[in-house]
Amino acid sequence: RPRVSGRAQGRSAILEKFGGAATGPAPHLKRMGAAGSVKAMLLEWCRARTRSYQHVDIQNFSGSWGSGLAFCALIHSFFPDAFDYSSLEPHDRRRNFTLAFATAEERADCAPLLDVEDMLRLAVPAAKCVSTYVQELYRSLVAKGLVK
Repeated sequence: RPRVSGRAQGRSAILEKFGGAATGPAPHLKRMGAAGSVKAMLLEWCRARTRSYQHVDIQNFSGSWGSGLAFCALIHSFFPDAFDYSSLEPHDRRRNFTLAFATAEERADCAPLLDVEDMLRLAVPAAKCVSTYVQELYRSLVAKGLVK
């Protein structure tokens, strides 16, 4: 009987919880050559969606998301009537994370994989947590037909 690592078991549990692994190529994410990865393509997608937003300069999946404004901008780019982005301030992290996560859950049916309190405890969010959440948001938007 083959041994299954704890990491593989964890991945299987997550996939089972969220309806299985996605199949086929991700829509609108073009391969950037042999060195390109889904993570890099997803980061570029986030940059493109938030390029015009004040106080947002996405360079990575950690520090660039620390104020919560990158989440707000990404979600606002799909749901501009959900809230007034121009009223948000970088220092009001609690409001930004709360607004972003609640809007994503309500409007995109995005699973609440991140917790506001956890995000507030960290000055620099964990890259794996942020990229996992953004992947889930992307998947939810595809399911809603908002990303083709």
